[in-house]
Amino acid sequence: MTIESNSPTPTTPESTPEHESEPNDFDGGTGENHLTPETLAAQQALAAISSLQSPQNTAVLQQARSNFSLRPQPPVIVKPRALLIIVIGIAVTLIGLLLNNWIIGIAGTLVTLVLSLAILSPWLLYVVSEWFSSQDKTLFVALLGLIVAFIGFLRFSGVGDRLLLWGRKVNWEASGTLAEWFGALGQIAIAIIAVYVAWRQYVISKDLTIQQNLLTVQQNIITQQQTIDSYFQGVSDLVLDEEGLLEDWPQERAIAEGRTAAIFSSVDGTGKAKILRFLSRSKLLTPLKRDRRLGRAILDGIGGYAEDRLEGVRVIDLGVMLAGSDLSNTDLRWTDLSEANLVRANLSGCDLVKANFSRTILYYANLRGADFNGVRLFYGSWEQASPRSRTEPPNYRTGEHTGAVIENADFSDVQRMSEANRCYCCAWGGEKTRATIPGGCEGIANKLGK
Repeated sequence: MTIESNSPTPTTPESTPEHESEPNDFDGGTGENHLTPETLAAQQALAAISSLQSPQNTAVLQQARSNFSLRPQPPVIVKPRALLIIVIGIAVTLIGLLLNNWIIGIAGTLVTLVLSLAILSPWLLYVVSEWFSSQDKTLFVALLGLIVAFIGFLRFSGVGDRLLLWGRKVNWEASGTLAEWFGALGQIAIAIIAVYVAWRQYVISKDLTIQQNLLTVQQNIITQQQTIDSYFQGVSDLVLDEEGLLEDWPQERAIAEGRTAAIFSSVDGTGKAKILRFLSRSKLLTPLKRDRRLGRAILDGIGGYAEDRLEGVRVIDLGVMLAGSDLSNTDLRWTDLSEANLVRANLSGCDLVKANFSRTILYYANLRGADFNGVRLFYGSWEQASPRSRTEPPNYRTGEHTGAVIENADFSDVQRMSEANRCYCCAWGGEKTRATIPGGCEGIANKLGK
């Protein structure tokens, strides 16, 4: 198998000159170019690659090979004669030590020291130039000069002598006691620093926990909104046909009620309010007039569905789904909550503008601070209206048995309650409810009798 080049004409491998590939045995293993086995291997690899390339790329590869260089080795040139003299100097030094002759020892030591420094000086200069930058050298010289200047200042200004005199007068035993005091203060300082570090760690951990909780709350809100959107789409697909008309058969209404009851148990008060507004404005909570044969909702002739409060059928009947629910401080404007069971529900601070509570059970409900502007609690006049009954049907013309059950409900600080609603609540709320109604109930009889 042959490797063809990119050019139509074959190329020949470039030969390496012999004087570049072979080291000089007479220069101590180094030549003028300081070639090493790594350098030779790199040059051979570049030459092999260049043999496979086109003539246009050969010049580039030759330039790269000429520029390729490994880290230069430190120049250490040793003459055999110098090595012999160093060995002789070492021997003379040892002889001087054995004979305890300082003349022989000094002579051998000086010869050995001079020749050793002469041999090592190029290597030391190379190490300094390679390991330390010019800035490091400048800083070292400046630091050395600062130390020398400080020593000279102490020596020639007389400050050093004064310090020595003061040191002779100091009672070092008392100083030892003082040192113990300083040691104790140091330990106290370390303890204070440790407490500060622990406190900072607690603060940081607390902040991280708060941020994590905020992220969790935001994630829960996003997840809840996605769940509610999925519920909206599911209910719409369930009760509407392909033309967008209401097509709610009994089984479909039962499934819709089941979905509603399930989602009410998994969302907070704000989520419940969103679902109630959607269902109410979609007429899914309102009793609609039905075809007695097919059971389908009947149009009212003006673009909507006809209501039938007496015999109509709701798509979704809330029943007891909201009993005991916390709906405080939510938006329930224009919602139809008629005939719902809101026993012990918390509706404090809610916006209830135009909400319909006819025949709703508000027994022990908390309505403190709610906005009651336009709220319907009954049909007809308040003089004839009465709360719902288990046995008697409602009369929507006169208002009998169409009112909400408001016994023991809390109406403290309710805003914008109409005069008719105030009179109805005073008449049918009982003593406990009458005590909470804004404006009082003076002159209005307690029809509940308790």
